[in-house]
Amino acid sequence: MLQPSRQSLQVAAVPGQRVPVRDRDDDAPWHTEAVCRRDEAGLFFAPSKEPTAARLSREEAAKRVCARCPVMVECREHALLQPEPYGVWGGLTAAERRVVLARRRRRDLELQKAAHAAGIAAAG
Repeated sequence: MLQPSRQSLQVAAVPGQRVPVRDRDDDAPWHTEAVCRRDEAGLFFAPSKEPTAARLSREEAAKRVCARCPVMVECREHALLQPEPYGVWGGLTAAERRVVLARRRRRDLELQKAAHAAGIAAAG
């Protein structure tokens, strides 16, 4: 089983950088290889009125499961593209995914502005 290193976990969280998706049977969806399929779903989703300390502990436990998952990057990208509003997906909480999405939006906006400015400069 492929286990991502700590460095690859950090790189995957940086907006704009893509970690190559490993080769697998194209007929099988990525989630068939997910480690969380063998764990209790309650670890990844908050019960109603969960105390903060319990939530933080549960989220850390879920992230430990994600850290050893061979499809963590695919899971994370799925959750960012959907976007999944709840739970731990690909080692990120909903709040962490909102930060990543905001950074990606800012980066895309900056790239559009730069491309526009380059187009004006080339035409001028």
